[in-house]
Amino acid sequence: MEPDLFEEEDMGKRMMHEVRLFFIALQFFTRLPIPRWVGFDARWLAQAARYFPAVGLVIALITGVSYILATLLWPQPVAVLLSVVVGIWLTGAFHEDGFADTCDGFGGGTTPERVLDIMKDSRIGAYGAIGIMLMLALKVTALIALPPATVVAALLIGHPLSRLCAVSLIWRMEYAKENGKAKPIADQMSGSEFGIAAIVVGVVMLIGMISGWMPLDGMIFGIVLAVSVSFWLARLFKRRIGGYTGDCLGTVQQLAEVAFYLGVLSAVSY
Repeated sequence: MEPDLFEEEDMGKRMMHEVRLFFIALQFFTRLPIPRWVGFDARWLAQAARYFPAVGLVIALITGVSYILATLLWPQPVAVLLSVVVGIWLTGAFHEDGFADTCDGFGGGTTPERVLDIMKDSRIGAYGAIGIMLMLALKVTALIALPPATVVAALLIGHPLSRLCAVSLIWRMEYAKENGKAKPIADQMSGSEFGIAAIVVGVVMLIGMISGWMPLDGMIFGIVLAVSVSFWLARLFKRRIGGYTGDCLGTVQQLAEVAFYLGVLSAVSY
């Protein structure tokens, strides 16, 4: 009986560690409060990368509920815009900031060193300002153009999927610089850790298909477009700066999310 008790104890500790890693990821990427017992260790952050899509699901649930509640008071365009605002507030514009920095760096830099220097600058330039405005306009417009019944499903899949696309860079690529906000999570993931991240997305997609919330062709087109954009960005980052940075992860997340919405829209519009 004693070995069984020890095994149960070890299993309980492992489960608690996984719960801790989820909360670490939630703390890193959102403003949401977490229990005090979680604590923090930079070494845990690299392990927490497997739960980034799960954090995306939490954000999607909150923005989806915000959208539904807003539709009770205002027209769909206003409800969509408010849901996007809620998402930006929840994350502290973390990913949007990375996207803007990437636009500035890749738009104004001609060498890898210069690109990275520009990306480190906290000030936003013309490329970043124009890029963030166009990206947000495209995101909001695509969601407004979707049938109202499909918007929540698109959010529930788009947020986790886009974060899985970002995590794929950690899994397959090298970090491009020694210091940066993503350095603590820059240790390459194992295949099993990436598999854990993918399970969350797979479960949400399966629920979407079974429930009928998301048209199958729309989901497929959205996934193909999001993954294609992610692969293209990964190749661009590898060619221009030799790997990825935290800003690159934010860029992949934002553009993969928009690409998914556009893919869904292309299927349901015709």
